[in-house]
Amino acid sequence: MPVARAFRWSILAASAALALGGCMQTAGPVAMVQPRPDLDSMAYGQPYGAPPVVVANSGGGAIAALSNSFASAPAPMPVGYAGPMAGPVRYDASYHLDAGDKLRVVVYGQEGLTNSYAIDAGGSITMPLIGAVPARGRTTAGLAGEIAARLRNGYIREPSVAVEIDTYRPFFILGEVSAPGQYPYVPNMTVESAVAIAGGFSPRAKRDVVTVTHTENGGSMRAVVPLGTPLAPGDTVFVGERWF
Repeated sequence: MPVARAFRWSILAASAALALGGCMQTAGPVAMVQPRPDLDSMAYGQPYGAPPVVVANSGGGAIAALSNSFASAPAPMPVGYAGPMAGPVRYDASYHLDAGDKLRVVVYGQEGLTNSYAIDAGGSITMPLIGAVPARGRTTAGLAGEIAARLRNGYIREPSVAVEIDTYRPFFILGEVSAPGQYPYVPNMTVESAVAIAGGFSPRAKRDVVTVTHTENGGSMRAVVPLGTPLAPGDTVFVGERWF
């Protein structure tokens, strides 16, 4: 009897050891290499490639599934950045001058003649030696040619003259805006930007269309236009009052 009992206990102990060994089996350690963030690459649109996940001794189970999910994850998408927008388009070459425009006149080699000149109410600029030169209705190239012709007539043998617009004549905005008045003109302005410069619409303003008066070469034209209409120097914008 004692021998049989000892033999039975040894069998039970061996069975328990085997059961515990199967339950407590652990997977080996997992080593993963994480993608290193590269700020320069991300900022300039060059995606970095995520290195493959290295798994050592996974042993299966949940750890293996998690590792596989990292390994199958898609690579980061490339980042694109738009280039800088082009600056405002100036139309000095075709622009017709008028009173209120301020010009920069350069006569090469003649510092006494090179200066900034404002077009007066009569439509002319006044320069040393040649006096008043009509500028209203001319382009900058046309005015430069007229100045050179006058200087060539008894003053400078072969004058070289350049004319550019220093400051455009102002525009005017009246009616239902917060601050009606006269404002400096900025190239590529629209009616909407003019209203914004004047502080925006008043509560009673008609906000879909305005009346613009354009004056050129002594004549004027008036039209009802939408807010996206371009403005020219010297234009007058009138914002009307809505009825309801």
